[in-house]
Amino acid sequence: MVGPTYPFRGGIAHYTTLMCRHLQRRHDVRVISFNRLYPSLIFPGRTQMDESSRPLTIEAEPLIDSLNPWTWWRAYRAVKAFNPHVLVFQWWNPFFGPPYALIGHLSRRLKGMACTFICHNVIPHEHGPLDKILSRAALGAGTHFIVHSHQDQELLLGLFPRAAVRVTPHPTYSVFGQNRVQKEEARKTLGISGPTILFFGYIRAYKGLKYLLEAAPHVLREMQCTFLIVGEFYEDKETYLRQIQNLGIGSFVRVVDRYVPNEEVNLYFSAADVVVLPYVSASQSGIVQMAFGMERPVITTRVGGIPEVVSHGGTGYIVPPGDGPALARAVLRFFREGQSVDWAGNIRKEQERFSWDALAAVLEELIEEFTTEDAEQTKKT
Repeated sequence: MVGPTYPFRGGIAHYTTLMCRHLQRRHDVRVISFNRLYPSLIFPGRTQMDESSRPLTIEAEPLIDSLNPWTWWRAYRAVKAFNPHVLVFQWWNPFFGPPYALIGHLSRRLKGMACTFICHNVIPHEHGPLDKILSRAALGAGTHFIVHSHQDQELLLGLFPRAAVRVTPHPTYSVFGQNRVQKEEARKTLGISGPTILFFGYIRAYKGLKYLLEAAPHVLREMQCTFLIVGEFYEDKETYLRQIQNLGIGSFVRVVDRYVPNEEVNLYFSAADVVVLPYVSASQSGIVQMAFGMERPVITTRVGGIPEVVSHGGTGYIVPPGDGPALARAVLRFFREGQSVDWAGNIRKEQERFSWDALAAVLEELIEEFTTEDAEQTKKT
């Protein structure tokens, strides 16, 4: 497995760690990670390191420096020495195209080895002119692909029309739901009270926070509630603060501008009645699966693969993107009618579909498929 893990922070690092933990129950897994991820000049956050007191960890070799080609060669040599049945890359950003391309294409020369890319985003939400070129270079090394939405499947097939690709849902981050606290206790700790709406995650334009703020006055005309905005700003924070001031909703909005350590994630979701994710664009969402891991319903938008995982009226509500009034109507509907829906029960029913074991099974099927194809090709030769 090639991908970031602790001490780096964030969803991809968590994903790599949790997936490997599950695979190691049945397989011998070696993890090759990074010793430098992004250069500090292009990283928009305060730190790339996970400062949690309870980090998610796994044994890994931090071999890859994203800017040092010698380390890419060293990573390939480690793959060659291990001689795996399958080399798995976590793919989410074309910035890592060059190291992944070198490691992947060299490794493809090793006999009998499959090369699978798990694509969190085939092309990033905010992409530039080089992104397709870099993506083609790296993904061209793949024998098989796993994506988490049909939108990403279409994007991948647009790059490689004959690609062997499987669509399977993003697994649930139930690990953050352990030792949950009661709703009122969480609110007391945070110093809030009453109905609470949570927006969680990095603040970037495609996350659509401005539309939730546009919805707030419509909601507040009918009910009082707290809008809890939690996440590190990756763009101009002042733009959002001015919007809050201009809308006159400051006394109802709590902004927590920081990356939340693992041990506090549970607190914010426990305090919330509903998680609102007003994405303008998305392929899929790890935050949806964090909410589901803590049995919280979501109100989100009809973009990318999100309607494939959120059941409208069952595990949440889905509205059009970029529509503040529609978002407000969904929030009000939730608080009017939500008591009649067993949100937590409906979310629990989806656990098997969103399990890490289900993802591992798809990967195992791909390995078996490749092994069979390779054996048949060898026999013909």
